[in-house]
Amino acid sequence: MKTDASGWRRHAIGFVLAGGESRRMGEDKALVQFAGRPLVEIALEALRQAGLETRIAGTRSPQLQAFATVVEDSEPGRGPLGGICDALAYISVRWGVFLPVDLPLTPAALIEMMVDHAEITGAAVTVPSVNGFAQTFPAVVDRDALPALRRELDGGHGGCFSAFKAAAASLGTGMTVISVEAMVQVGKLAHPSGLSAGRWFANVNAPGDLRRTEAQAHRVI
Repeated sequence: MKTDASGWRRHAIGFVLAGGESRRMGEDKALVQFAGRPLVEIALEALRQAGLETRIAGTRSPQLQAFATVVEDSEPGRGPLGGICDALAYISVRWGVFLPVDLPLTPAALIEMMVDHAEITGAAVTVPSVNGFAQTFPAVVDRDALPALRRELDGGHGGCFSAFKAAAASLGTGMTVISVEAMVQVGKLAHPSGLSAGRWFANVNAPGDLRRTEAQAHRVI
């Protein structure tokens, strides 16, 4: 891992994806409290603990700007793929690392491993898998994937995972899927709170999700 004078990785910047409308939550999801802290703060901390300088990709607002620099969506309403494209256009380093604001149990160690793997292999996109299923996020994306991702977005194909596959195919460097369970079994990954791998990707989209995920975390902690 190569770092700059501030201690951040030289070739990657982390982004919290926080541009959604939060309809199911009923309020701005980024500011919802999880275990006493805003979700956006938890996501930013995970990226920083992975050695990444951080930004927020989303709607510019005084509330979000209080946490980190916001890279504003150029065309709001185009979903997370639109935010990813704007973030990749913003950076000058090779890698953009993307973590949605609603994955509060994803550990920094996983993100750090994924970035290390991307830097070693040069894969266009790196994502994790759990229970045999590839997850869309967190994701490490090569800036060179931007043209292909924009083509997918402009063609009306807003799904991030399918866009990642198309971009990886266009670059010819492949899309890497890292098995979380395999890394846990060989002792290369662990959750700081002892959560099993399947819980690392618990998605907080609605008030019920929030209550269940908090309860899961507290039962282990």
